[in-house]
Amino acid sequence: MIEKYLNRVICGDALEVLRALPNDSVDAVITDPPYCSGGRSINAKQQGTGRKYEKNQYERPDFVGDAKDSRGWLAWCGLWISECYRILKAGGYFISFCDWRQLPTATDAIQIGGISWRGIAVWNKGLGSRAPHKGYFRHQCEFLVWGTKGPCDTQGKGPFPGCYEYHVKQSDKYHMAGKPTPLMAELCKIVPEGGIIVDPFAGSGTTCVAAKQMGRQYIGIEKMEEYYKIAGERLSRTPDAQDCRLFAAEKQ
Repeated sequence: MIEKYLNRVICGDALEVLRALPNDSVDAVITDPPYCSGGRSINAKQQGTGRKYEKNQYERPDFVGDAKDSRGWLAWCGLWISECYRILKAGGYFISFCDWRQLPTATDAIQIGGISWRGIAVWNKGLGSRAPHKGYFRHQCEFLVWGTKGPCDTQGKGPFPGCYEYHVKQSDKYHMAGKPTPLMAELCKIVPEGGIIVDPFAGSGTTCVAAKQMGRQYIGIEKMEEYYKIAGERLSRTPDAQDCRLFAAEKQ
């Protein structure tokens, strides 16, 4: 029964928990898996993620699962995306973030998992994002590879934006790869109110927080206990959609 998993973050391995969820039971999977794109050598890939991505500038816990090479990442993604396909309802949405390095592999991975690949949307982080070197184009965008389980409901809501511009704010960043909460709230709009969104790599719980704010149901899965606790704490102080509407009315 899906009910026992609803509106919870579960501390566990994504594949194991996904396998416990029933067939054809959720409306969308919106997730941000480890990209495994940092470091060119095996030694560089084995470094802690804080050192790879933030130069240990912030005191955020390292996250696991980021040391695979491209072929290993593709095989692993095929496994968990196949489970996402199984649990999605017919026409359900699948959205996964990736960066420019893994974009070609990510588009292969969702098709290996059975998802009908339908396009790419862009998250524009703004001109404040990291500039790699002079002569390079700025790495200011990440990508949302998306598709559906079977036919897309062309009579439903939308069309949705193909580009989202939300800047990263450190006050809203609890995970070194965390996405802005307003961005995730926008993505929650692809399913109707009350719909079920699953995030197999919940991290600090941003997808779940956004779903709660937007009146959607959620199931988060997070392997690391440190981030599982952060997600739970954030959710405990996040108003639900009804409370948000009350706050808005009070401000008016």
